[in-house]
Amino acid sequence: MRVLLDECVDWRLLRELGDIDAKTVAQMGWRETKNGALLSMAAKEFDVFVTVDTNLAFQQNLDALPIAVVVLHGATTRVRDLRTLMPALLALLPNIRAGELHHVRAK
Repeated sequence: MRVLLDECVDWRLLRELGDIDAKTVAQMGWRETKNGALLSMAAKEFDVFVTVDTNLAFQQNLDALPIAVVVLHGATTRVRDLRTLMPALLALLPNIRAGELHHVRAK
């Protein structure tokens, strides 16, 4: 399982993913790449794209891409708020499939 964290997701969340092979958009050298191109590039190397961009699903045809997308909905996009969503994300990852869109929300 390879996971890519969007540019808008704090890189410190990589620490919360444990042994999962995860990178950030910045680490891949893909900063400022537009969403459509970014998702196409990510689909070639990753299984899951994690973002906080709630508009992504409305702007892109996710069904056509061989990558799953997870949208994190924290109280804010700060690392402390997103960190609370990591257990739910980790529980979701083993069963996620390409082309799926999932929303992970705070309880």
